[in-house]
Amino acid sequence: MKNKRLWKWKIPDNFHIKNMKREQLAVLLLAGILLLVVAVPAGGKKKESRDTYQSREVYSSAMTESEYVSYLESHLEKLFSQIEGAGDVAVMVTLAASAEKVVEKDIQREGNTVTESDSQGGQRTTSSSSSGQTTIYGGQGRDTGDPYVSKEITPRVEGVVVIASGGDDARVVKNITEAVQALFGIDTHKIRIMKKN
Repeated sequence: MKNKRLWKWKIPDNFHIKNMKREQLAVLLLAGILLLVVAVPAGGKKKESRDTYQSREVYSSAMTESEYVSYLESHLEKLFSQIEGAGDVAVMVTLAASAEKVVEKDIQREGNTVTESDSQGGQRTTSSSSSGQTTIYGGQGRDTGDPYVSKEITPRVEGVVVIASGGDDARVVKNITEAVQALFGIDTHKIRIMKKN
């Protein structure tokens, strides 16, 4: 049984790189680089430790406010306890308002302008407008009778209290305060860090 060739072309005997034009050399070089890039596996992202962030849940409508607060507090405790000098940490979070669902609305607007002229050269312009809103129904599957929610705004954090073993260290207080500000964008007077007994 004869071995079949997988390709039918072969390099000619008189082939020399010296005979190639610059454009052909550039294409050959780029093709080689492309093959190297494709062949070399991309470096994987640094994995987070499973102890620190067990799950990457985000707020969903299935969560109650108390579940969301508990979720935030437990994640903040794990995060802040890793700050150098913080030690054992307990966190309390308060919310400013509950979650808000933005329902999609169909807005109809009508406008009418009438200009009248009388026989004596006077003009009168009358404008009228009306608008109305209708809630769009058909939630997730579009077959349900629920209103279509275009987005859901998570509850806004109002204040954070952190009680840490290293709460009397100025560096720890500064680091935790800056972390809370970066996470929630709240003012420093709404963040309290105290020393734990």
